[in-house]
Amino acid sequence: MIHRYFFPLSIGFILFCTGCFVFGNNKDYHPFDPADLESIQPGITTATDISGLFGAPTSTIELSNGNAYIYHRSVSKATLIWLIFISFANYDTQVDQIVFFFDKEDLLTHYGASINTDKAEYGLPF
Repeated sequence: MIHRYFFPLSIGFILFCTGCFVFGNNKDYHPFDPADLESIQPGITTATDISGLFGAPTSTIELSNGNAYIYHRSVSKATLIWLIFISFANYDTQVDQIVFFFDKEDLLTHYGASINTDKAEYGLPF
């Protein structure tokens, strides 16, 4: 009796476990140069200098006493295990963001930076 069900169960188990692994990441990322951040001096650096170092900002916000330039970059890494009847996926996105604040004369007053893209990982969802 056990031999009668062994072959269909074996084929079913093999098909259940047949699948593939997929690894992926985005290609849009250009890291911020730490030397560029060190060269920035509030009260001296201008909006033109910042645009020269980092390019066009992701977004610009007009404030009552000046402007803010926001630079946003991200890294995404994905892992997928695809089996016939079940799939497991993990998608990790980490963000680098720098915000520069300028007065009405376009001089840098202060800035803040959050650099986390080096923490993006491939991983399993369990």
